[in-house]
Amino acid sequence: MSLKPMISWKPLRTLLIVPCTMLAGCQFLVLNPVGAIARQQGHLIVVSTVLMLLIVLPVLAITVLFAWRYRASNVQAVYRPDWNHSTALELLIWSAPLLIVIALGAITWINTHTLDPYRPLETADARGRAVPVAPLVVDVVALDWKWLFIYPDQGIATVNELAAPSNVPIRFKITSSSVMNSFYIPALAGQIYAMPGMQTELNAVIDKAGIYDGFSANYSGAGFSGMHFKFHVMPQKEFDRWVSETRDGGTALTNADYLQLAQPSERAPIRRYSTVASGLYDAILNQCLQPDHPC
Repeated sequence: MSLKPMISWKPLRTLLIVPCTMLAGCQFLVLNPVGAIARQQGHLIVVSTVLMLLIVLPVLAITVLFAWRYRASNVQAVYRPDWNHSTALELLIWSAPLLIVIALGAITWINTHTLDPYRPLETADARGRAVPVAPLVVDVVALDWKWLFIYPDQGIATVNELAAPSNVPIRFKITSSSVMNSFYIPALAGQIYAMPGMQTELNAVIDKAGIYDGFSANYSGAGFSGMHFKFHVMPQKEFDRWVSETRDGGTALTNADYLQLAQPSERAPIRRYSTVASGLYDAILNQCLQPDHPC
């Protein structure tokens, strides 16, 4: 006679397969970035998580242990209804979380100031002294629903295409034309909000050439899902060539062209502009491009 198991494992296997299938396409880029700032941010996340797990895991384990040991059917468990205090136990219960909170607070405070997105990046000379480096400046404008990148020093602009040389600090000046968005390149650094009439900043550097994804991390309407762009990181010579090609093959971006570009559109194609109207970004920031809105 063969005995059949009373419990069927098929539903359990299905429950395990479903999340594994859903996670199969995930790329943990946030914890494995290529930018110096993003790498430190990822390290902070890992350290903070490990410190918190030092408390969370023992609490979960003890909860299961207590529920099992003091179950109703365990008559051997000691029952002490009059017990109410233990100084040693109180010290153990409160000192461990307190130390974890102090460590988390110190680490977070130090890293928050070190990784301040508004803080310009510096390098060190042979004597270890900080030396400021001239960054690549990029003006970022979140439109409905696309991204406009203006290179003021190069005099060019692009839509839904961002390029930069590797190992060169980048200073993003970020604003929005209408509603709040969020500028985010996971491989480069954390997300920064883009808000109309306001300017936020992000200083970062990326040290590995490649093509990386950028997008909006803040819902902004019907075309939000299409607010994606490619971030092309290349050696300095290739970047100079890309700038020259944009100047030769692009069109002019005038104030009137910008007003037309700012109209809502979804999944806009890549565009390149060989010249940019003087003071365009400042006018966008101050919302004074319309004739009835003086700066």
